[in-house]
Amino acid sequence: MMGWFTGKGWAASAGLALVGLFVLGNLALQPRLAPARLDFTERSLYTLTPATRDTLRAITEPVDITFVYSRGIGQDYPRIRAHAARVRELLDSYETVSGGKLRVREIDPLPFSEGEDIALAAGITAVPTQTVDPLYLGLIGRNTVDDERIIPFLAPEREGTLEYDLTRMISRLDNPALPKIGLVSSLPGLNAGGEGTGYAVLRDLKRSYDLEQIPGTFASLPDDLDVLILAHAGDLNDYQTWLIDQFVLRQGRLIWLVDPATKVAGGDGFFDLDPAPRQSRLGPLGDHWGVRLADGAVADATNALPIQTVDAEGRASVVGQPLFIAAPPADMSRADPIVAELQRAVNFGAPGALFHDDNSPLDAAILISTGPSPSFIDANRAAQDMPPSEVLRAYDGLESPLTMAARYSGELTSAFPDGRPLLPVTGDPIGDELLRAEAAGTPGHIDESERRATIVIIADADFVDDGFYINPNGNAVIADNATLLLNSVDALTGIDGLLTLRSRAESLRPMSRVDDMRTQAESQFFDQQVQLEDRLFTAQGQLDDLQSELAAGMAIGGELEAGLSPEERARLQALRSDILDTRAHLRTIERDFRRDIDGLEATLKVINIWGGAVLMVLIGLLVWLTGRRGAG
Repeated sequence: MMGWFTGKGWAASAGLALVGLFVLGNLALQPRLAPARLDFTERSLYTLTPATRDTLRAITEPVDITFVYSRGIGQDYPRIRAHAARVRELLDSYETVSGGKLRVREIDPLPFSEGEDIALAAGITAVPTQTVDPLYLGLIGRNTVDDERIIPFLAPEREGTLEYDLTRMISRLDNPALPKIGLVSSLPGLNAGGEGTGYAVLRDLKRSYDLEQIPGTFASLPDDLDVLILAHAGDLNDYQTWLIDQFVLRQGRLIWLVDPATKVAGGDGFFDLDPAPRQSRLGPLGDHWGVRLADGAVADATNALPIQTVDAEGRASVVGQPLFIAAPPADMSRADPIVAELQRAVNFGAPGALFHDDNSPLDAAILISTGPSPSFIDANRAAQDMPPSEVLRAYDGLESPLTMAARYSGELTSAFPDGRPLLPVTGDPIGDELLRAEAAGTPGHIDESERRATIVIIADADFVDDGFYINPNGNAVIADNATLLLNSVDALTGIDGLLTLRSRAESLRPMSRVDDMRTQAESQFFDQQVQLEDRLFTAQGQLDDLQSELAAGMAIGGELEAGLSPEERARLQALRSDILDTRAHLRTIERDFRRDIDGLEATLKVINIWGGAVLMVLIGLLVWLTGRRGAG
């Protein structure tokens, strides 16, 4: 027995004792060390924001979150599996920070199990898969009074808003009252009433707020609105304008999307069955507030969105469209919370420009502006399919940026000093009677603000269309268009603390170096590839013509090249050689295009697979050598 405590036996005993102490220490300290985390990611992807921490610590009654995930099926889809792990890690962090007020559990809804019954009863989406069993990936939240909120499907492409969605769900369970939002729009994509229809931003509004869609023929506004959104509302009559005037004086919270040349209102979109007017204006309210929308549309060559064009000869190329403006974060206010945390561009389509009069009663704060040298383009021409070359010919650069979105605030007086105007008369007795009945409960006229007004005006309506910020291949969000509108609503409803959560980066980060290399390779080889393909097309056409001519002059069953003159034979051989050389050159171009990217991919594989193992071996050798020197 004494041998265990001398020489090699003592070393083995000490090693076993240290391992035991390490395990026991981990078990004892785990509860205390669980909240401690180090986040070395560039944008602190795994660190909860102060807004989330404040929300979790302020929970008054326990909130239960059930994470519904089909583990077995999700393992077959790497992106789903990675996203589920991200959700699980985030929920663990939430539970730790909440101090026990948030209780999280996970269920695996196996087919015909109690878990699947729970998921289906709550409304979690059953996503079809390649197998007979569906995939479930959603959240169910409940509070102590049995209020329930769900996220039917945690789509991986919405990972950038994952923390916002979770925090907002918990906040609403702790304080169930939703802000009520009124929406008036002539865009059919914002008027869709069915579940899951309309623009993506409309579905976001319905999910986040108590949204009431108000028809364009409105003769009254709901009394309990917190915020009113006018999204390309079309032509407003005097009575409707007065209603908006009175709402601003009483409630003071308005978001107005106006557009001198909307691109999505012409009946080309899926939802545009009843085309909206091409233009919307601020009208007499803008005049009274000292805010003016310019007549022309705005083009910006500096921030032009790249689009694919096809010339008259059928050749495709990618060029910048100055009427489609990708306003980068550098052209946004870093002081206003609506846009301060946006990390991606906001894409506009032929937007307008806002001007603020010196004698305006409102203070102006610019949210988004153009590049340094924009240009005005005739609105009627801009509303059509105006090719980039034509835009550039009409381009007349200005010497300073233009404002495309701004927040205005201040005390106002009514734009209707004579009081309530008369209701419009339609000539239809039944319709007029209905309008009078609707307007009967409208509060009386007031002349001055009852609260300080805050008005967000965005000089574009196209940016809410899915095509301007959602990639149709995979439905990935590529710009912060929806975030701009949703942040505006949050700011006006007093939920400023959650604004930073919508713009968090995704954990599945793109490889920017590979993207840069791909862009450089494309610019280097694209022109060569186009020239070679044109050359190949021309040579192949000449060869086909020559062979047709030769075949037409031969007897049936004769050989194609029999009886050819030396000149014809040389021409035929030259065309064939040219085609072979061109094809070989094209293969070289394509191989060179991938060479650097494949090399980087191979290097990364070597580092990821062997780097850790080699590093551990080197550390072990270093420790061994150090021990030997010390023993000597």
